[in-house]
Order: sequence, then structure tokens, then C-alpha cells
Amino acid sequence: MHDALPVAVILLGAAVAVVVLFRRLSIPAILGYLLVGALIGPNAFGVVADTDSQRDLAEFGVVFLMFSVGLEFSLPQLMSMRRTVFGFGASQVAVVMAIVMAIAYAAGIAWQTGLVIGGVLAMSSTAIVSKTLSETNALQSAHGRQIMGVLLFQDLAVIPLLILIPALGFPPEALARESLIAAIKAAVVLVIVLAVGQRIMRPLFNLVARQKSSELFVLFVLFVALGLAFVTQLAGLSLALGAFLAGMLISETEYRYQVEDYIQPFRDVLLGLFFVTIGMLLDVFAVMEHFLAVIAVLVLLLGMKFVIVFWLGRVFGNERPTALRTALALAPAGEFGFVLLALAQKTDRFDNGPLQVVLAASLLSMLVTPLLLSRMERIVLYFVESEWTQRAVALHQLAVKAMAQRGHVIICGYGRSGQALARFLEREKVPVIALDSDPERVRQAAAAGDSVVYGDASRREVLSAAAISRASAVVVSFADTHKALGILAHVRDMRPELPVVVRTFDDTDVRKLKDAGAAEIVAEVVEGSLMLSTQTMLQIGISLDVVQSRLKEAREERYRLLPGFFHGATDDGTSGQARLRTMVVGPDAACEGKTLATLNLTMLGVTVTAIRRPNAGNVDVAGDIRLKEGDVLVLLGSQEDLAKAEIRLLQG
Repeated sequence: MHDALPVAVILLGAAVAVVVLFRRLSIPAILGYLLVGALIGPNAFGVVADTDSQRDLAEFGVVFLMFSVGLEFSLPQLMSMRRTVFGFGASQVAVVMAIVMAIAYAAGIAWQTGLVIGGVLAMSSTAIVSKTLSETNALQSAHGRQIMGVLLFQDLAVIPLLILIPALGFPPEALARESLIAAIKAAVVLVIVLAVGQRIMRPLFNLVARQKSSELFVLFVLFVALGLAFVTQLAGLSLALGAFLAGMLISETEYRYQVEDYIQPFRDVLLGLFFVTIGMLLDVFAVMEHFLAVIAVLVLLLGMKFVIVFWLGRVFGNERPTALRTALALAPAGEFGFVLLALAQKTDRFDNGPLQVVLAASLLSMLVTPLLLSRMERIVLYFVESEWTQRAVALHQLAVKAMAQRGHVIICGYGRSGQALARFLEREKVPVIALDSDPERVRQAAAAGDSVVYGDASRREVLSAAAISRASAVVVSFADTHKALGILAHVRDMRPELPVVVRTFDDTDVRKLKDAGAAEIVAEVVEGSLMLSTQTMLQIGISLDVVQSRLKEAREERYRLLPGFFHGATDDGTSGQARLRTMVVGPDAACEGKTLATLNLTMLGVTVTAIRRPNAGNVDVAGDIRLKEGDVLVLLGSQEDLAKAEIRLLQG
């Protein structure tokens, strides 16, 4: 215990430091864990000895990884994507493994080691690629669906490889017998678990859930995951297979998402330790000795998989841009390859030299993955001329659609929020042009008659084609601060007086967005808390009038521009109702150089609610502030009062 404590402290401290650094550099944390293991392991600085007990503990990380994969396994999804999964995905894994085995055989490497290397190199990074696709809203795009289909088959292909690799170490005369025995054992376990497990899993979970104890629920989940892993180990199979089956059984119950939530802390911690121990397997001196071989394998891996995936993508009917994006995402190796490498090295029956070279090349390829994904669009535009044509056609269609529009609202993003906003505006006869970068969503919405066009709203030329010069407002309906800042920069440059409303998840980036020129920021958390408060007050008997009054006060405090729109139930739509109007201080405006106090707009019944200054964002509204050329004033008042105020501001 005393010997293990310093090791644990060193591992945790090094992991925290490196992962923090990697996250700041926007590099996946997996690579940080691998680097920590490589540096402090027995083959580098030797800070931590590579003991069997640490490997056994790390193997639990694989158990929880495969358990999570099983939880996400969906038979209906598998069937709906069967052509991509069992056609494209299976072909990719089979072709890569066959070519690698042929190259290994030609290099004098045993075919068993070649098969392991082929399985390792056939894998791609599910964690890095799926996370990036999710962050860029590309999961449902054409290339996103192809990538996820291939990754799904790769996850499934790990299972037979986990069964086969331990049997490969036997002598040739016993190999066929051992492989057959392993396959029979796997089939028997699979039939028993699926036949019996499906019948008893839901009643057992119902029984545990009725006790209303989170501790009991977590204990039962751990019992199921580790228990089935233990059963498969007793049958001479891997722990990971049992964990996958456990996750697959639970995925068929209504407790799937609750289990995912409970299991995540265990999985992340142990999985991090697993990748640290994988890094410890890397022999830095052996890699330096075979450095040219590592670089050769890295180039071969990226080049070979890129060509194979691109070719198969075209064979299975994908357009060139889609096939190219898919090939770029799947070319590097993945984390499941390390699972197979760890299993192969644990058996001590394979040539360690080639495995070290493959381990180093796989690690380096994963470092390349984020770079390839971030440069994907530039690469596609460079190599596929038709992509430029398609974008030009999309811009032309957008320009034609916007040609007759005036006073319209440009909605950036046509997800649920964007669609709801468009319907509200259309009821008020306000023209709308919605932009969305998901071609499938655009196709379906356009077929239903919605005014939506394909286009990336963060690009200047798309906003220009959407007739931003004649628009009345821009709304960013998706919660992506980085893209919202890009849109705000373009709007500020093209039409600084145009109000932009931005949606965010919470208040974290409000100041940043305000400084960038956002007229208002709508935070989901704030609106959710307001609705929660009002519904609670109504349920406990507080009168509707009081609730509406409190809601009005809270919103007026949170949204400075809203007082003119929350008067009460007796208000009508007459011209006396307060409304907003923006005005730019031009070079000849009479108010240029004067203070708000001297202008005395309040005497006219008009309030200046905001001042947006070029290159400075929103500035404080104070009586002594002097107006400058280019300032955008947001005025609140009735229609008649606003007209008087404009005359005073422009003509004096």
C-alpha cells in the first residue's frame, strides 16, 4: 500500500498537468494520457515500474470502455445503416487487414503478428472523430453518416479480434483447434447471455430502481458489468467481451441513459489510467532505434487508409467531396487499436519489435487527427473543383431567393429554435430567410415549403447573398459562441446598425458577445429558470397577476430592450405602443459631438437603451457621453415620439 501510494500520486499529478496543457492547446486528452505513460514509464525515465497489478487495474478501463460501447449499441440503428455498416465498414476493415498482412508477410513478420497489426491499423478514433463531428454539427451530414457507419463496424470488429488474438499465440498445429474452441465458447456465452439476460435484466432493474437508492443502483450496474466480464473470463475469453454484452443488454432497457450517467466517472478515470499504461508500453529507445521504420509505418498508414477509404467511398456511391471527407477522418489510427495492442503484448507470444513500431506510429497518427479534421474543408476545396461550383450554385440560389426581400430577418441555423422563431415571425407577416449548413435538413424543410437555404452563416459571402444590406435583423439561433462571434464581426463590418440577437446556453459568454456587438443575448438557462419560477408560483397558489408582474420585472432586469414589449394584457397594437428603432450617427448628424444630456430625448418620451460603437462594442449609456460618428443608437418609444427624436438627432 505504501509503495502504491507514491505511484498513484505521480500518475495523477502528471496526468492532471499534461491533460490541462493539452486541453488548452485543443488537443484530445487521450493523447495527453499516452504521453504521460510514455514519459514516466519503465522504458523512458523509469519513474513508475510496469507491474502486473497496474496492468490489471488498467484493464478495468477497457471493461468500462466496452461497456459504454455496448450501451450505445442500437440494433434498429444498425439495421437502418446496414449498407454503410456491413458494406462500407466491413470492406474497409477487411481490405486494410489483408493489405497489412501481405506487407508484414513480405517483410518476414509472422502472419499472426501481421494479423494483429492489421487489426490495429484498421481502427480509427471513435472518441476524437465523433466528438469533432458533434461539435461542428456534422453528425447528420452526408460524410458524418458515412463516418459513423464505418466507426460502428470497427467497434463491432473489435469483439471477434478480442476473441481471436489470445488464440493466435498457440503453435500452428493447435491454432485451428484453439480458435474453434474460442469461437464455440463465444457463441455459447452469447446465446446464453442474450437469451437469458434479456428476460431477467429488466425485472431486476425494476426491482433495484423501486428501492429509490442511488448507491444500490450503482452497485447493481457495477455487478452486472463486472459479473458478465468475469463470466466471459471464466470461459477463456476476454473481460472486454463480457462488458460489451452487459452494455448491450442494458441498452434494451429504459435505464440506459441513467446507467450512462452513473458509469461515466468510473469509465473516464479508469480509461485515463488505461491510456497511461498503454503509453508505458512504448519503448522510447526502441522507437528511436527504429525511427525511420516508425515514420515509414506512419506515412503508409495515413496514405494507405486514405486511398482505401476514398476508393471504397466512391464504390459505395458517395460523391467525391463526401468520400474525401470520410477518408480524411478515418485515415489515422484509433484508441481500440491500443486495446488490441495491450491484449497482444499481455499474451507475450508476439514479436515485440514490430508492435513497438506500430504503437508509436499509431500514437503519432492520432496526433494528426485533429489537424486533419480542422483543415478538412480547405483540403476538400483544394482537391475538388466541383465543391466550388456547388457553393457558387448555393450562393446564386440564395441571392435569387433574397432578391425580392426587404426588411426580412436572417435566421442563422434552422434547428428547433430557428424553426420555432421562423413560424412566429411568419405569423406576423415578417419575411424570413433561414440559413443552415445541414443539407438533409435544408432538403426536407424546403420540400415542406419553409424558406430555408443551404449556407454557412459564418461566411461573409453567404450573409451578403442573403441580402443583409436590406435585412431588418439577424438571429443566431444556435448556441455556438465561436461561430456567433464570426457572424457578429461580419455584421459589424457590413451593417453596424443592424441588430443581432444571439442564443447561448448560459451567461458565460455574454460580455464577450456584447463587446462584439450583439444587441441582445438570450440564455437558455435564464429562460428556463424564469419558466420554472413562474410555473412553481402558479402551482402553489400565487395569483396570475402577481406571477406576470414578477416575470415582467425579471425580464426587464435581464433584457434591457424588452420593457416596451411587456406592458400587460390590456395593451393593443396601436401606434402609441413602445417599440425599438436603431439609428446610425452619420457625419452630418446634428447630434455628432453632443452629449445625451444636452439632447434631452427623454422630454420627447424616447429612451436610449443602448449605444454600440465601432471597434468598441456596447458602451455605457450615460448623460455625459458624447456621440461620435458611426455610433449606433437603440431608441425606445412610440412611433410618433421616435420620429420626433430622429428629427432632433439628425437635424437638431
